[in-house]
Amino acid sequence: MLNDLKKLKDDAIREFKKVKESEELRNLETKYLGRKGELTNLLRKVKDLSAQEKPKVGKLANEIKIELAKAVNSVKHELGEAVDSVTGNNIDVTLPGMDFKSGHYHPLTLVQKQLEQIFERMGFMVLEGPELESEHYNFEALNIPDSHPARDTMDTYYIKNKENWVLRTHTSSQQVRAIEKYGAPLRAVFPGRCFRYEATDASHDTTFNQLEGLMIDKDISIANIIAVMKSLLKEVLQKDVKVRMRPGYFPFVEPGFELDVSCLICSGKGCSVCKRTGWVELLPCGLVHPNVLRAGGLDPNEYSGFAFGLGLTRLVMMKYEIDDIRLLLSGDLRFLNQF
Repeated sequence: MLNDLKKLKDDAIREFKKVKESEELRNLETKYLGRKGELTNLLRKVKDLSAQEKPKVGKLANEIKIELAKAVNSVKHELGEAVDSVTGNNIDVTLPGMDFKSGHYHPLTLVQKQLEQIFERMGFMVLEGPELESEHYNFEALNIPDSHPARDTMDTYYIKNKENWVLRTHTSSQQVRAIEKYGAPLRAVFPGRCFRYEATDASHDTTFNQLEGLMIDKDISIANIIAVMKSLLKEVLQKDVKVRMRPGYFPFVEPGFELDVSCLICSGKGCSVCKRTGWVELLPCGLVHPNVLRAGGLDPNEYSGFAFGLGLTRLVMMKYEIDDIRLLLSGDLRFLNQF
């Protein structure tokens, strides 16, 4: 039996080496390795062998089967046939390939990374902070008194069973943390999610992204704010846009301003995003209030600075001309696959 197996192997390999065409190889493969092939016929006789012979014959038969399969694949390669390296089966190279979908960044992430790179070139650090924030850093250190309407439960998410903690309502909560840690001079931006309890519409959502900016040094003025904002918007939007600054009240800056950008979705003609005004509120800004500097341990007579809270979500809407803020967090792949 062992000699018969060895002879079968030698005969098969000899014939495989003479093959010139694929059809001839397939016939030989069926002849020796098919269900009714010569190897299978020999193995049917194993049941008649003694208990001592069966293991030896079985082991040799498996080795021969593997060796012959390798010989067949080798000839297939020589004949130019594609073979699956795992299964050993032929591959039909004329079939269309499989479409593998690759992942990609969310539009918010794309713009955030772009902003971070721009500010890093200006010498700003990129810092992160907690989304679960204490009332001290979210309100009190920013000169926001207890009586301020922003601290009402109708505007802020307070944490149940965790007194004096909130979901941060702005990334401004990182200002005093950064001043305490790094002192002055200081240049830093703080990107991240914010949360407010408010009605949703085309330009408002309960969860949104901001990028807070802070610059502290000696002799900082409003001119520094305007210069940084113009450079920023031109790089991000890749076009010159109209901006306007109007007076605004924010407890953590004095004086305070609202910086608006001409609505790029309707070209300033009026739409649901700009509430028919032609302008979109992009960021509050101003010179850092002396009380905020004191809260961080700095002397307002020696240092000054500016701060701004860039509405990252709205900037994304302007850049990609998205007419509803709710699409950004909808998880709708029909929308997200466009980026």
